[in-house]
Parts: sequence; C-alpha cells; structure tokens
Amino acid sequence: MSATAHRYEDAVARYFEAWNAEDPAARAKAVAAAWAEDGRYTDPLADVHGHEGIAAVIAAAREQFPGFAFRLTGVVEGHHDIARFSWELVSTADGSAPVAGSDVITLDGQDRIRAVLGFLDRVPAGA
Repeated sequence: MSATAHRYEDAVARYFEAWNAEDPAARAKAVAAAWAEDGRYTDPLADVHGHEGIAAVIAAAREQFPGFAFRLTGVVEGHHDIARFSWELVSTADGSAPVAGSDVITLDGQDRIRAVLGFLDRVPAGA
C-alpha cells in the first residue's frame, strides 16, 4: 500500500475514532486530532464548523443511538486531498445496522479533515 493510500485510511481511522468516542473528553481530543481547527461537517441533518460544533453533532448522534458504533464498510478511495468511504452504525448488542451512509472528506496539508460532506443512505423511520 502506498503512503498516499495510508494518508486517506489514517484520516478515516481518526474520523471513526472521534465518532466512536463515548467519553466527552476523549471525543474532544479525537475531534481535535481528526479535524482542522476550522473544520466543517455537513450532512442532511447538520452543518457545523469548528471542533465544538463537530463534537456536539457526534454527541447528539451517540445519545440518539446508545450502544452503537460506527464502522467502515468497503474501502477508502482517495486522490489529491479528497477521499470517500461508506459506513454503518452497528448495534454492539445484536449487530444490526439501521443507519448507513457515505462521506466525502477533504484534507488539509497536515492530513486533518477540512470538510466532510455526508450522505445518509439508510435511516430508520422516525430517526
């Protein structure tokens, strides 16, 4: 695997570390490691800037889906400063995955996320 491919996979791994952090302090640290200070997160339900806004969106998702973890599905594809990947939100109790999506990220010169454009591919009714 090339160093370029590792760049994208490492950025996505940090992204999932932030989304899966249960403790607020660990989440804040993971968000700071994954995103640029002025980073942005946009999906159909949110559009926020900065570490605090991103951490708040993650906290809200974790509260809505306790006992779930985000995991990568498929491979991370990237070129230039852009990568795309798909994910599922999986129950740690029974393995069900009621939510799935695809994200496109852009990276800064230090391989931190500058922006996320998220798409929800599967969402349960009423969520």
